[in-house]
Amino acid sequence: MFGEDTIAQQLADARAKLAGAVQSPDATPVEPVTVEGAEGLASVTIGIDGRIDRFDADPRVMRLGSEVLFEELKRMINAALDERAQAMSVDVPVPDLEAVNESVAEIQDRSLRQFQAMSASISEVMTKIHGGR
Repeated sequence: MFGEDTIAQQLADARAKLAGAVQSPDATPVEPVTVEGAEGLASVTIGIDGRIDRFDADPRVMRLGSEVLFEELKRMINAALDERAQAMSVDVPVPDLEAVNESVAEIQDRSLRQFQAMSASISEVMTKIHGGR
């Protein structure tokens, strides 16, 4: 049988987990994003961690010249970052975790008061059964 302290601890643990979710919600995992450029001679991949994971280039890309090449690299990287940001956006409304946490706290407080009252009533009945007043 669960005691008052066990139930209180379980509820406190649940609230702590929820509070952690309020502070740092888990992001939806995003697949790596690859963008091609420089007339198909180069590609850049942004990994699941949001960092550049891979850059591939055909040696012929050097014919473009350094200024053109660097502008194309910048365009490809920005396009990949934009695509990743769009993939990370969520169309589903995010629940108000702070309000949920407050509700759980209220439920916990009310439950503990009810449990204490029930425990006191049971103790009173047990005392009467065993010959007490």
